[in-house]
Amino acid sequence: MDELSSRLVPDELWRLVEPLIPGFAARPQGGGTAPLDDRAVFTAIVFILTSGCAWRMLPRSFGVTVPTAHRRFTDWTKAGLWTRIHHAVLDRLDDQGLVDWSRVVVDAAAVRAQKGDR
Repeated sequence: MDELSSRLVPDELWRLVEPLIPGFAARPQGGGTAPLDDRAVFTAIVFILTSGCAWRMLPRSFGVTVPTAHRRFTDWTKAGLWTRIHHAVLDRLDDQGLVDWSRVVVDAAAVRAQKGDR
């Protein structure tokens, strides 16, 4: 793993994330290629999300094609991976006494009321 990948997804983060990643399901009709390494795909996605890089500009050095990275991002989003990672990080920080729950802010979306006779 190169230096950039190690900084984006250090071993400690990967140990937290790896068990949360949904398993690979082979296509029922068969065919296709073997799944790519989840860590490589996760690292490529983290690069996209943290750098502001467009999907189509994903550097080849990650060893992941743009369609694969985007498809996994979509699949993992539908599977709730990012929420599970968020909760796991919060749990880890709380276990270390690094979260002050008295200072938590609840965020909610506001919807403008309709005008007129609705």
